[in-house]
Amino acid sequence: MSDKKATTIEEQIDILKSRGIIIENEAYAKVVLFDIGYFRIGSYSFPFEVTYPQKINRTHKFKANTKFEDIVNLYFFDVELRHIFLRYLALIEVNFKTKIIYIVSNHFKDYNTWFINTDVVTEKYISSFDKEVYTDKFKLNKVIKNHHKMYISDKYAPAWKTIEFMTLGSVIKLYNALKDSAVKQKISLIYGINSPSILNSYLETIRDIRNLSAHGSVMYDLRLSKGIAKGPGLILANEGQKTNLCGATHIIEYFLKYISEKKAEDFKNDIENILIKYKDNKELNTIISTCSGYDLCK
Repeated sequence: MSDKKATTIEEQIDILKSRGIIIENEAYAKVVLFDIGYFRIGSYSFPFEVTYPQKINRTHKFKANTKFEDIVNLYFFDVELRHIFLRYLALIEVNFKTKIIYIVSNHFKDYNTWFINTDVVTEKYISSFDKEVYTDKFKLNKVIKNHHKMYISDKYAPAWKTIEFMTLGSVIKLYNALKDSAVKQKISLIYGINSPSILNSYLETIRDIRNLSAHGSVMYDLRLSKGIAKGPGLILANEGQKTNLCGATHIIEYFLKYISEKKAEDFKNDIENILIKYKDNKELNTIISTCSGYDLCK
């Protein structure tokens, strides 16, 4: 068990100062630490450390002239970035759900609950559906609950109701579980992608960024668990772009172009505007650009 103990805000400020952080306004620092928290702020102090990007045996000593305000501004950059992502990722999620509902439901018109039909999806997907998707909690959704009140003999609500309230991760699994390769390709071609496996890679990127953004994760130096597949959304990818924020940004913009050229342009401008906002601070701009990959984001 760790022998570390809780610290007061005054003690936290003393620790930060002892490590070389310049705190010009202690009153402001106290407000920030009580609002955001010492541990969370620490996640944004990492690139200011002398030993960065070393994560093992960190000294927690900071580069000369590191200002507390710069660390806080990196945090607020991250907050703004997450808000932008969530706004546009919601559009992509709804669009993909709509496409899979429309195409598969019209291809299998006789099965309004085709997502549990062995002619349409794999048995493996069906066997886990009640446990992972159509749970007691899921059935408390107002639309689903009302459907079962009206149609008491139905075990499941039809696809256009059920899939609407599934998580993006569950819908991606459903897409991968489709047996008919022609149907899968028909969906991928909507987004200008010939290979369903490449679409899956892009969708997993969208899911990961959405989940990270929704749960308040650090975004400026994220590394995706799986590399993004090369394809029309990431044609000239270097190795870094396959896993960093730059590559993920490309994929979001790519999807948005198939929803609305205007939305794609708005997204691109929103990202550029927050980068411009912090451009005058040389140290902060360097950290944001290099950690995210935006400095090479072509």
